[in-house]
Amino acid sequence: MLAFLIQTMLISLSGVMAPGPITAVTIGKGSVSPYAGALVAVGHGIVEFPLMAAVYFGAGYLVSVAPVKAAVFSLGGAFLLFMGVGMLRSIGSVRVESAGGGGTPVVAGALLSLWNPYFLIWWATVGAALITQAVKFGAIGLLLFAVVHWMCDAVWLSFLSAASYRGGHVFGIVFRRTVFTVCGVFLLFFGGKFLYDAVLMYVR
Repeated sequence: MLAFLIQTMLISLSGVMAPGPITAVTIGKGSVSPYAGALVAVGHGIVEFPLMAAVYFGAGYLVSVAPVKAAVFSLGGAFLLFMGVGMLRSIGSVRVESAGGGGTPVVAGALLSLWNPYFLIWWATVGAALITQAVKFGAIGLLLFAVVHWMCDAVWLSFLSAASYRGGHVFGIVFRRTVFTVCGVFLLFFGGKFLYDAVLMYVR
């Protein structure tokens, strides 16, 4: 079991450390709160834990169905464009705490997870394979797998927000506005990419 949990940690970290929408929002919200990453992880977990259960009971295959997959990419892309525009519009605002779209970090973490097609596909493929291995160790194996995976998310996102917050305090409002600009453009890029992928699916 120890070897399996180490494998889970390494695979989970390789996924969570890859740049994505959650990374962008965590850095953006982290520039004004060092605890934003932990709260984003909580929101992420609100979606992720039930999803683990759904995959365990065999619902993961739904993501591979072409119409469902295309719909998820379309809605996810539109949502990221909305968040990206919201982040960019907030750059000149005095109150940047609410910037980044999705409201609070918890809500943002949940919504970004729910509408991220690659997150869903990861659980339908890599995640499903890990869950299959975890159940070999019984209920305790599945529970430890879920906790270890989520802790990887929480630790990494907490590190990102803490680093962003420190940078915001050292370099001031210029740093914060730069972070929001970069993260907003990043969200627009991913939103556009998701919509482009969706169009290709519809054409095919």
